[in-house]
Amino acid sequence: PATSAMNTDEILDQLESLTISPINVKLKRLPRLTDYLPGLQPHTNPLQHNYHHSYRGGFYISHSDIILRQIVFDYSGNFPSSDPHLAYHHAGPRKEILFDPKHVRAAIVTCGGLCPGLNTVIRELVVGLWELYGVREIFGIKAGYRGFYSSEPIQLDPKLVHNWHKRGGTVLETSRGGFDLHKIVDAIERRGFNQVYIIGGDGTLRGAVKIFNEIQRRKLNVAVTGIPKTVDNDVGVIDRSFGFQTAVEMAQQAISAAHVEAESAPNGIGLVKLMGRNTGHIALDATLSSCDVDCCLIPENDFYLEGEGGLFEFIDLRLKENGHAVIVVAEGAGQDIIPRTNSQKQETDDSGNPVLLDVGSWLKSELKKWWERDHKGELFTVKYIDPTYMIRAVTANATDNLYCTLLAHAAIHGVMAGYT
Repeated sequence: PATSAMNTDEILDQLESLTISPINVKLKRLPRLTDYLPGLQPHTNPLQHNYHHSYRGGFYISHSDIILRQIVFDYSGNFPSSDPHLAYHHAGPRKEILFDPKHVRAAIVTCGGLCPGLNTVIRELVVGLWELYGVREIFGIKAGYRGFYSSEPIQLDPKLVHNWHKRGGTVLETSRGGFDLHKIVDAIERRGFNQVYIIGGDGTLRGAVKIFNEIQRRKLNVAVTGIPKTVDNDVGVIDRSFGFQTAVEMAQQAISAAHVEAESAPNGIGLVKLMGRNTGHIALDATLSSCDVDCCLIPENDFYLEGEGGLFEFIDLRLKENGHAVIVVAEGAGQDIIPRTNSQKQETDDSGNPVLLDVGSWLKSELKKWWERDHKGELFTVKYIDPTYMIRAVTANATDNLYCTLLAHAAIHGVMAGYT
């Protein structure tokens, strides 16, 4: 033990002064307009002359600044790897930009479901473009992708969007579907938009990539950026999506009510269904935050009802121990064990996602059947709470509002620098 302690101390001493040699990095390169429009002339960033800001060394981001995807390393060298470390471009303002702000016509669109903070992102895009870069032509596209070709855009300015961050939902309105690539790009070209800000989830962002590819094919001087939006926190690359923390906070109210209901009845069950089509982030974080939940069911983990290790056995034990139980279930959990008709198996929504059956109502029914069968004559209550849309239609909290501002401004800086 003494030797082990000494060796550990020696290692720690060495680590305190360790210099890491250059590591093998592979940059996930972003396209720039100059990739297919090499003649574009750079401009000095107007932030250089913005009296709201004072600049010291290190304010501007260089094109060589990167963020490593994996930030944990093993200094010992016991697990050497020849695979390069994946890295991303660092977001932030660049000293040179590829747009003359006087000639920018920006379009902002929101697509898919609601999420706390949507209006904050829109507001901060408008304020950021206006105040930081002096852009004066900013337009909102109404009702999602279809709005590009089916309605007139509305002109936006800081006065108009002044209080939008205090409202839930999206003032621009949103919808699913309506993605017609050539109609959308034709409208972008016809209206002279040269910056397009698309706020949406994975399906929306796949559409944004198609728009970029078509713009590149036509060699248009138009930059496209996607701002990832999903209340479920299920977009890759980013650690957290905006609105997620607000949704988890709102879910606490439903869980607290379910707990009170369960405690107030003999053999009481409080059952809460939360959003989470393919991932259980909201259900899991809300469960861990509340400290009142006995069982959390999420899409990532299969579960079953009957037999050893099944849900019924677990709930039976909990009721015997505590006299009540609280269950939180994500909407996408258990979809493989809920009976479906052939037509239900084929059903999809406007975004092309399979239509989910109501796992909450099904679970409530199955719990009642089980209790009646195995505990006939004993008191039993299930109180089912479904706050599904309530948790996403609210105003963003302070943490999410700040995050929305950072995302919006990062998108503006990136587009101005010509990334697309």
